[in-house]
Amino acid sequence: MPAPAGSRPSWWGALLAHLVVVVLLLQLVAPWAWDRDRMLATAQRYGPDAVAGVRVLQSTIAATQSLPETARLQAFNRLFNERIVFAEDIDTVGQVDQWASPLELLARGAGDCEDFAIAKYFSLIAAGVPPAKLRMVYVRAQLGASVRAHMVLAYYAEPTAEPLILDNLVTEIRPASARRDLSPVFSFNAEGLWQGTGAQTAGDPVARLSRWREVLAKAHAEGFV
Repeated sequence: MPAPAGSRPSWWGALLAHLVVVVLLLQLVAPWAWDRDRMLATAQRYGPDAVAGVRVLQSTIAATQSLPETARLQAFNRLFNERIVFAEDIDTVGQVDQWASPLELLARGAGDCEDFAIAKYFSLIAAGVPPAKLRMVYVRAQLGASVRAHMVLAYYAEPTAEPLILDNLVTEIRPASARRDLSPVFSFNAEGLWQGTGAQTAGDPVARLSRWREVLAKAHAEGFV
């Protein structure tokens, strides 16, 4: 029997309901953990250097979201290593130790090892890399005859895989076994805190690391979700 004038067949309502569910599911699982408008608006408050940096960052996020994760690692490792000059916090902000958010780093154009690792971490998450695959790692770095505290970003393709190391000292991404100059002390991300790089959890990083808590809040305010 034909549907009454001005009505839709029952399958039409079912189809609409199905489409609504699909859209909601896509919103829940979409890997693009960033807010383009908020990011740009925040950059404008930081100044023209931040705006220029954010435009490059957003273009890189958009261009790499469909690429293999290793290609995304290469893109963001290269972006920050080439765009940012290494400098100690005392020289950039007049403090002994301050963790910059990604947009603060782009605005300054200079930062230390923590700043490099943090910017790569949030940028890769924005490009769709699962946060569980990324950890900031505090290490002891052998630099010639001296040893210094240092931070790198580690990527785990699988939970038990050997991590790849993204660094500002050695710009080539290498597996951890090829970085004999680094001795891990502890690692963390937004989900956990570990001794070294192993699987043994050592607590809640947000509760134990005040600087991490602060930079998470700043990055969220800048448009990194």
